Amino acid sequence: MVLNISKLIITGNTKYKYIARCVHCYIFKMDKAYLRQLNDESFDFTFKYVNEELRVNRQFNMSRKLTETVETFLQRVSTNLEKVINKKNKKSKDTEKPKPILNISLNLNNDEVEKSRLCKDIFEEGNQISLKINEVTYDVLVNSPWIYALALPACMMAGFPIYPCKYDTVFTDKDRTEFSWSKSKDKQLWEHIGDGYIFNPTTNDIGYYIKLSCLPKNERLVGPAAEAISTCIVEAGPGECPFERRHHFTKTRAEGNEFRVISYNILADLYCDSDYTRQVLFPYCPPYALAIDYRKQLILKEIIGYNADIIAMQEVDRKVFKYDLEPTMSQLGYEGNLVTKGEEVAEGLAFFTFKQRFKLLRWEKIIFAEHLPKNPLFSPLWNEVQKNEQLMTRILNRSTTMQVNVVESVEHDEIIVVGNIHMYFHPDADHIRLLHGGMAIIYLEDFVKQLKEQYSTKRVSVIFCGDFNSTPDCGIYKLYTTGEVSKDCIDYQSNKEEAIQEVEFRQGLKLNSACGTPQYTNFTAGFADCLDYIYYDTDSFQISQVVPLPSHEELTENVALPSVVFPSDHVALVCDLKWS
Repeated sequence: MVLNISKLIITGNTKYKYIARCVHCYIFKMDKAYLRQLNDESFDFTFKYVNEELRVNRQFNMSRKLTETVETFLQRVSTNLEKVINKKNKKSKDTEKPKPILNISLNLNNDEVEKSRLCKDIFEEGNQISLKINEVTYDVLVNSPWIYALALPACMMAGFPIYPCKYDTVFTDKDRTEFSWSKSKDKQLWEHIGDGYIFNPTTNDIGYYIKLSCLPKNERLVGPAAEAISTCIVEAGPGECPFERRHHFTKTRAEGNEFRVISYNILADLYCDSDYTRQVLFPYCPPYALAIDYRKQLILKEIIGYNADIIAMQEVDRKVFKYDLEPTMSQLGYEGNLVTKGEEVAEGLAFFTFKQRFKLLRWEKIIFAEHLPKNPLFSPLWNEVQKNEQLMTRILNRSTTMQVNVVESVEHDEIIVVGNIHMYFHPDADHIRLLHGGMAIIYLEDFVKQLKEQYSTKRVSVIFCGDFNSTPDCGIYKLYTTGEVSKDCIDYQSNKEEAIQEVEFRQGLKLNSACGTPQYTNFTAGFADCLDYIYYDTDSFQISQVVPLPSHEELTENVALPSVVFPSDHVALVCDLKWS
């Protein structure tokens, strides 16, 4: 039975009220009723009742207390049915038609339940429960899979992956769930075109609407199917993107003692969705190409095509991670996490690792403003920072965060600590960046020391990725590649009122930049330079391949980045490393 949904269907579960409209329709089995116990106090109950004689064809949804009696629950079912039936009778010209009699009962293991019993004692997983309404009997499925939200993106292009932009469920195993794709010119006649969570439309699908049908499952039960129909048609793509030419170097996965690493600032929608961005920062980029619904298609196709084993990303919106990156990458064999900058910023650092090559052991979030005054590692630095109140205030107000991930090789006795960072951007903040850069490397060095004690039979190495907002002539690059930066470093004087005098850094990790110091990793009309790096442990790794970056001609073809073929103002760094 197909039921179109045009209004909110859940009254008791406020968590999902804002997204229930995303489901175009549910397809119910007529002999099933669905119960969802979402907390210790209440449950949602849904069933479809059809009676031609009574002229009823309706889905009923209720939210009830687990502590109420079976009698109260059945009375509510009866009351809801009677309201619909009486409403139908009022509209009928047959005024002499007698009021229908409803016989409603609840059975447990084929025996009628005493009406004085509590619902919480009956509605338990594993119980054989049935609801009988006159001659209609429903099997009551307790905590069966249920889809609260299913929706397709507002922009779809041939050659770019499509997946549900909203997929919110309970009691559902996505790996067991069936996904089926269809297309139609008129939304009436549908042609099946594919299966699976991700669908890649071709030029043959241009001009068609897309429908996704989803049958939710878990190891015990099957829930009602849900459908979502696109509001737009599949359109032609922008042509070949420069990253597709880079994919020629990554057609196959790294193997053996080699693995592939990506570092990529994907440009957060948080900073793109404003008139200032569209009119001042990136006026050369068409507004539709700045929209996240457009850009995320390019971002995902680009990342997927690199076939990487370790992926570090910056400027990742929380919503993009939740609805796009994590669901899609998990279907492709990755696991990952997101740490937002500071406590309240809605974007941050994302990390993924390919599970066939690496196991993610743990990760940490280091907010420098919290660690500086409290962590004994930084006591000498904190003593100096406190001497300049303006500097102290500024650095404590920064949300700069480092993500630290620990991965273990599936094939080798190797552990890698992967740092991921996005540093403060302001032009007068070289001193802030150097202080943060020094804190980061001190923390990583100490972290590695502790891991070596914990995993004494394995080698522990470091990779540090990120958008450092720092060019190769700045102190951070010198600190990481030479091991020290003196107190005379000019970076400390980038803001005269916040200058710091007696700080120098030394670190014992032997690092180098895997992709060197290319002319550009960030390229806009107002600024272009090398800001992004993949630093690697030279004692443990050698460079096997660096995927060539886009040429100057490619970067300037549409003035600058982002553009219709570049989804970010940064380019991805991609390299293959191998253990020494």
